[in-house]
Amino acid sequence: MRDEMLTTMTGKVQKFCEERDWDQFHNPKDLAIGISTEANELLDIFRFKSGSQMRELFADREKREHVEEEIADTLFFVLRFAQMNDIDLAEALDRKLEKNAEKYPVEKAKGNNGKYTEL
Repeated sequence: MRDEMLTTMTGKVQKFCEERDWDQFHNPKDLAIGISTEANELLDIFRFKSGSQMRELFADREKREHVEEEIADTLFFVLRFAQMNDIDLAEALDRKLEKNAEKYPVEKAKGNNGKYTEL
């Protein structure tokens, strides 16, 4: 199911971009810039917000929609980057989780947000 959802989302992004003849603009550098730019727009929403302010933000329909748009923009660029560069995101995630499981074993990392070098 996970792979089907990724395939469907990637296909939608690919179709959207190909209809607009955007392949020519979507090299790795520019797509990586897009990922960073959109992720920073998401980050900006939360800058200097307290826990209660963030809960209020998600309770407000328009502000929540803004968050959803920024996370979707970020996902768009991640999917497009993977599609244009033949990266299987499901496989890449699985490999990374395996590596992280070694770096962050449950018995050391559970309830601890320190970097693996600090565990």
